[in-house]
Amino acid sequence: MNIDSETLEYMLRIFVAALMGGAIGLERDYRDKAAGFRTLFLVSMGSALFMVLSAHGFADGLVSPEHRLDVSRIAAQVVSGIGFIGAGAIMLQKNTVRGLTTAASIWVTAAIGLACGAGMYLLAVSSTLLVLLGLEAFNFILRKLDRRRDAKRNKTDE
Repeated sequence: MNIDSETLEYMLRIFVAALMGGAIGLERDYRDKAAGFRTLFLVSMGSALFMVLSAHGFADGLVSPEHRLDVSRIAAQVVSGIGFIGAGAIMLQKNTVRGLTTAASIWVTAAIGLACGAGMYLLAVSSTLLVLLGLEAFNFILRKLDRRRDAKRNKTDE
């Protein structure tokens, strides 16, 4: 079996997407959230595969110059379709909305997968780092606020 350089590039795109989605998924698993490593790994990898298929999978079907391929069509369907998965992660419990960050993580992981599928590695890696930074920074701030609130409560209890 001989694999050409174009196919290797597509495989690399999907592999990088899986790594980026997996990195975000590990963070979500560490926080014990509903969508973890496996979910975000698959969302990112699947998005990359859809993007590669959208941009390159139908070139053989173009038999004349009058036909044009709109590579954004499948990507647009990924964007809208991923919303249904994200909506499933959002719940209302005792007048509190839970799962919004999980839904947003699924959504941004799909976008990172699309970027990898388009061969935009630097954009995908920098976006992944920003997502991880945002998720970690938010938890750090919440821990600080919780400590302050607990300290105030302890003072008033004395």
